[in-house]
Amino acid sequence: MLMIKATRDAILRPLQMVAGIVERRHTLPILANVLIRKRGEQVSFLATDIEIQIETSAAIGSGSEDAAITVNTRKLIDILRALPEAEVSLSLSGKRLTLSAGKSRFQLQTLGPEEFPTVAPNDNPTVDLSVPQKQLRQLLAMVHFAMAQQDIRYYLNGLLLVVDGAQLKVVATDGHRLAYCAGAIQPGQPRADIIIPRKTITELQRLLADSEEPVQLRIAGNQARFRFGEVELLSKLVEGKFPDYQRVIPTGYTKSITLSREVWAGSLQRASILTSEKFKGVRFTLSDHALRIQTSNAEQEEAVEELDVDYSGEPLDVGFNVSYLLDALTNLKSSEVRVEFGDSNTSALLSVPGEDTFKYVVMPMRI
Repeated sequence: MLMIKATRDAILRPLQMVAGIVERRHTLPILANVLIRKRGEQVSFLATDIEIQIETSAAIGSGSEDAAITVNTRKLIDILRALPEAEVSLSLSGKRLTLSAGKSRFQLQTLGPEEFPTVAPNDNPTVDLSVPQKQLRQLLAMVHFAMAQQDIRYYLNGLLLVVDGAQLKVVATDGHRLAYCAGAIQPGQPRADIIIPRKTITELQRLLADSEEPVQLRIAGNQARFRFGEVELLSKLVEGKFPDYQRVIPTGYTKSITLSREVWAGSLQRASILTSEKFKGVRFTLSDHALRIQTSNAEQEEAVEELDVDYSGEPLDVGFNVSYLLDALTNLKSSEVRVEFGDSNTSALLSVPGEDTFKYVVMPMRI
């Protein structure tokens, strides 16, 4: 039975959209497969790792019959990528899927769709809101780098999303730094605090477009549902209590400087050349009208950068992880950055002058 007849790219595009979550090695072999369902002209592609599920569809079906099958995702994508641009047909015969293109022919083993563990969406959401894809993408970009990776405190291996009145807030922390960003939404939604897994955030960043097209976000129980374009992403949420980010963000600092983002980032990048993989420390010495940036390494090498700043308060000597600072400066788009300090034992606060939608807190290092 002929299931699909379309150009190579028309088949490859929806497959690649869902393939990001497919694990190469899994305890359940069928999770390496993609579920392909044909209903007339519409063909849907669905992948899951039990925690996350992504589905998309395309009008590439051939014939009026309905069919469903699962096949190894990586093999199918690798074959399509290796083919020249041409018309491709996928036919189902028994438990074999035959891919034909020109004089090339491949037969792939399949597993039945009844064995595939799909996740059912929860249709009783407590939160149901719509935001532009561009806005959600930007919010995630401003904080994602501060998420922990494989931390024993599992609730840090994700991103806190807060629906709060007319604001959508996102927060990420790994215990050494914290990033906060907020954006405006239509008021009227109930308060919600959820922790979205790291893998889900990575997939959203990959799939969201830089457009005004909407994302529908529904939160129901332990599930978040994102719908945009032809994509539906379902994700389980991380259970646990996220740290109180409001207590982490310092207030009342009296030492403050404003720097050109590009100039400061350039100085830090040059200074970081002489740091090592194990030690990324950079020393800041703040004095009248000057910020001195200094790094050194085990080979007794040293880098020094000096910046002119508008500062005339008490001197300060403090150390930070240079990679943490560069992560924030790389993702910011503003021309200037405001930096506030307490003393040599307290964190630094980065923000955008005249705005309160972005805050970045970095803990000090001993140098």
